[in-house]
Amino acid sequence: MTGLVEAIFVATRAGSLPVSVSAVRAFAGRGLEGDRYFEGIGSFSRWPGEGRAVSLIQRETLDALVVEGGPDAKAGQHRRNIVTSGIELQSLIGRQFRIGTATLRGTRECTVCRYLNRASGLDLFQTLHNRGGLRADITADGIIRPGDTVSVL
Repeated sequence: MTGLVEAIFVATRAGSLPVSVSAVRAFAGRGLEGDRYFEGIGSFSRWPGEGRAVSLIQRETLDALVVEGGPDAKAGQHRRNIVTSGIELQSLIGRQFRIGTATLRGTRECTVCRYLNRASGLDLFQTLHNRGGLRADITADGIIRPGDTVSVL
């Protein structure tokens, strides 16, 4: 079971639009360098819990939104860090997986809340319901780039 990294996004502040990056350093227990949650200033940083380090979404989901007449959120409005293809992200819950040279553990579904609509300016709450992606923690440092393989350990 493998997939690919299609794109990587980070947002420096809570509420700011994520920007595409060509590579990112992942740090165990912290998150993705340059991202708001790495700095502990994300919108939900004040609440403890697993899965704050990295969020992932499937490119296939983003493609389906457009086909269904929904918004095109491929420029980062989905507010997820990593866009993947070819792997069912829900199957990674509770599992260790590698992306590039980093190791992650899937923790839970990335549920969609109404904040996403306010922050993105798009109506994504309904269209991403039950397909918002995956939340994960980083268990070993590494570098992640578009084109890297996503593989279950």
